[in-house]
Amino acid sequence: MSATPPDPARLAQSIKDWGRELGFQQVGIAGIELGEHEAHLQRWLAAGYQGEMDYMAAHGDKRSRPAELLPGTLRVVSLRMDYLPGDTRMAERLAAPEQAYLSRYALGRDYHKLIRKRLQQLAERIQGEIGPFGYRAFVDSAPVLEKALAEQAGLGWIGKNTLLLNRKAGSWFFLGELYVDLPLPVDAPHAGEHCGRCSACLEACPTGAFVGPKLLDARRCISYLTIELKGPIPVELRPLIGNRVFGCDDCQLVCPWNRFARPTAEGDFQPRHGLDNAELAALFRWSEAEFLARSEGSPLRRAGYERWLRNLAVGLGNAPSTIPVLEALEARREHPSELVREHVLWALSRHGRT
Repeated sequence: MSATPPDPARLAQSIKDWGRELGFQQVGIAGIELGEHEAHLQRWLAAGYQGEMDYMAAHGDKRSRPAELLPGTLRVVSLRMDYLPGDTRMAERLAAPEQAYLSRYALGRDYHKLIRKRLQQLAERIQGEIGPFGYRAFVDSAPVLEKALAEQAGLGWIGKNTLLLNRKAGSWFFLGELYVDLPLPVDAPHAGEHCGRCSACLEACPTGAFVGPKLLDARRCISYLTIELKGPIPVELRPLIGNRVFGCDDCQLVCPWNRFARPTAEGDFQPRHGLDNAELAALFRWSEAEFLARSEGSPLRRAGYERWLRNLAVGLGNAPSTIPVLEALEARREHPSELVREHVLWALSRHGRT
């Protein structure tokens, strides 16, 4: 582990400057005490709201205690990077039931690699300045309470929709962390919350997944149902999903703070393969080879081909009874996957086809 840097305040400012040079819009430094957030996580897990996401409970207290995850950690550098492409006509796509809606973070390349590479570059800049030190970079890839740490670092507050909100950027951004063994001065946690009496996000959720402010039952959340859930989507929730086939942005779309979000300048986050303007039937006709080719380096890979078809079948079941929709479903009626077949037959029944 490293020696104390000669001037922690100057180094902290340099880290923030270097972070912005590497494409992050904001950088803050947090301490590692997360007791209040730890208690909230434990209550959430005890209620079973995590569904099949066993990894949320699999690491004991390491998620809420950075120094247990990486011994020697004294501070967490928290960084955010905007990801919203230019106008992808989100509301327009959602209102067109024959089109597929994909969460806007998933339209371009997978953010994990890009942000981890930038965090590594930041660590190397620090090392070049002070010599070897203990660190580890995280991007939504380990037991880390990233939103709690970002709030502690002054990057925003956790809103009623459980997302980190920023007065100048809304919520369309990714978070990354650098755990360090450096005694840097910490930033003031974000003062107060700015949701007020607004409950637009809670009311907009298509499946009613919010139990209350800051309390999400993942088992009803469309992002969970289309990405994390491995088995059949509950029948009673399928009609509520509409044309959302990978994730959901509704609670962000209605948030007043997202009026201040700015388009990203990162080329990797721009839509690929026309996924911001694709028809459900066309995507449903992709072979597995096409899916693998077009999802290479994409967040879509997390769902895999079978669940991709499952999700699209639900969307097609909710779409108008057009010839392309019916033909696409009929073509998969005898699909070898029981999971896909079940959802196709459900969709066909919605169109009066048995």
